[in-house]
Amino acid sequence: MKTVVLCSGSKGNSTYVETSKNKILLDVGMNYKYLEEKLHDIGVSPCEINYIILSHTHSDHIAALNNFLTKNKTTLVVSKKILNDLKNLKDYANLIIYEDDLDLDGILIKAIHSSHDAVDSRNFIINDFGKTLAYITDTGYINKRYFKDLQDLNIYLFESNHDIELLQHGPYPAWLKRRVLSDDGHLSNKAASFYLSKLVGPKTQKIILIHLSETNNLEEIALETIRNTFLERGVEFNNIECAHQREATEVVEV
Repeated sequence: MKTVVLCSGSKGNSTYVETSKNKILLDVGMNYKYLEEKLHDIGVSPCEINYIILSHTHSDHIAALNNFLTKNKTTLVVSKKILNDLKNLKDYANLIIYEDDLDLDGILIKAIHSSHDAVDSRNFIINDFGKTLAYITDTGYINKRYFKDLQDLNIYLFESNHDIELLQHGPYPAWLKRRVLSDDGHLSNKAASFYLSKLVGPKTQKIILIHLSETNNLEEIALETIRNTFLERGVEFNNIECAHQREATEVVEV
């Protein structure tokens, strides 16, 4: 399994995952030209993408969707509620509707419910014949019923959206601060670090912190928070990096 975070942040989010059977985009934020360029950088043409899987319908996760589907006729994978929120795609020919679990050509994907202020929002656990990846983003918390499924995976793409102090003393209006901090908002550095300290295990090879706020976070603060949390909780793991808004990560392969 290979993965590359093509873009991640408040302005757009998209991640490429290549399994033994297919090529997938998790969300398609930003614009089509940007995604096309970043895919070409790793030797992939947009027409080779087999599936686009959407986590939810906020614009920073679907900005390139219509353009992408018009140009490539890629199969769109969505929940029924998400599809109903995409008004102009209800009659799109290449659709797979999921509820909780998916089998894409033998690749098992668990679509877990996240907690976000969207019509429906999901996070994903991908199992490529024993090689595993979690995509956790745009959620105010993680329900403990998913902890068992999320433990000791190979790769974690994990939201670390904001530093609480920076957010509280930053320029956002009060209502927006409340939204971000709510159970329907985003994971803080502190929350992400706590969850990851409980989830990483002997099989874990990589953590990429995603969806960092340009206004309410800094890469060095996010990394320092997780390293301090791991140190306090006796977790020995340091292969951690932050994804960026306009720069793809290196290819991660397990």
